[in-house]
Amino acid sequence: MGKNMDNEISSYRDLRVWQLAMELVVDCYRMVKLFPRHELFGLTSQLQRAAVSIQANIAEGHGRAFTKEYLRHITIARGSLIELETHILIAKRLNYCNQIELEELLEKTSSIGRMLTNLRRSLIKNT
Repeated sequence: MGKNMDNEISSYRDLRVWQLAMELVVDCYRMVKLFPRHELFGLTSQLQRAAVSIQANIAEGHGRAFTKEYLRHITIARGSLIELETHILIAKRLNYCNQIELEELLEKTSSIGRMLTNLRRSLIKNT
């Protein structure tokens, strides 16, 4: 997935934060397969939407013409990340996932949160 020879970001797909957010989506989709069927339009749906929103907003922001718009989408991605963490914690309290799954997912959300903060700082610094 192509970083060019100068190690520059030529696509949102080159961003490590986007790549990790994609992994998180897959992890979340795998986890909700085990949720009770009655949660299909409840927690399952909410969790999936929040997970998908993270990298979608990173990508959309990267494609915008102005840094201010990019920053706005990074902020939305951060909000979706926090929403996702909350849904994961709810799933654990309802015993829909185990402690190991919880810790692995929260470790990824924490890493993504730090990366989003660093990306935001970098964008502000370069304006």
